[in-house]
Amino acid sequence: MFYLASVTIKGIFRDKVFRGILVAALLFPLIPSISTFSMRQVTALSLTLSLSLISFILLLLSIFLGGTSVWKDIERRYAISMLGLPLSRTEYILGKFAGIAAFIFLTTMILGVISSLIVWYVSGAYPPDRPIVWNNVLCAIVFDALKYILLIACAFFYSTVSTSFFLPIFGAISTYFVGSASQSVYDYILSPAGGSVPPLFKKAVIFLYYLLPNFSAFDLQMNAIYGVPLSFSGLALTLCYFVVYTGILLTLSSLIFSRREIQ
Repeated sequence: MFYLASVTIKGIFRDKVFRGILVAALLFPLIPSISTFSMRQVTALSLTLSLSLISFILLLLSIFLGGTSVWKDIERRYAISMLGLPLSRTEYILGKFAGIAAFIFLTTMILGVISSLIVWYVSGAYPPDRPIVWNNVLCAIVFDALKYILLIACAFFYSTVSTSFFLPIFGAISTYFVGSASQSVYDYILSPAGGSVPPLFKKAVIFLYYLLPNFSAFDLQMNAIYGVPLSFSGLALTLCYFVVYTGILLTLSSLIFSRREIQ
């Protein structure tokens, strides 16, 4: 499994899609100049842009790598060759996932260091009104990585039930947007303002809220930008949620892939 994970990481570095997506990282040096358009909150804007750019790059990587990795192996018959080795289908799924997840985490750390240096430089040139809470920034970056690793697990699940790349790609995109907005919609329909919502629609929203991953729980940008104190119990609960939800998705993916016919 570890060998397959290392092979997966090497394959990602040779992938043209990966190289194209990383072109977006060239925007990081422009952040200090763009941030100066905000005369009073230059540091806050630079931090906002840095975290948003990291999130955007990780979103693209997660969708394309998670949604096409298994499909490419099957289409090019690499999967048949790998499964001809003393390697079970469960080990194949876990190895591919581990390789992509490790790559996403490594990319996050590199981009996090770059963005931190940029924010540190901007804060020195334009001292902010409130000090930067670097622990919050680090937590925001780490939990952003966890969010997209969970999205990769969703894409892997779609890949095991589909024979094309359309469901993994568009399924992952749909899951991301619905999972990011589900908490706000759920809070609205349970509030007094949501009393006019039809009962059937309310039940459907609640069902999707519990079924799909809640990506908003991993969003700590406001804590990083404005120095809002973090809830350690909340962080621990989110971490447990990530482990359990990812474990369920990988278990289902392994079971489905084990019964799938590969030609």
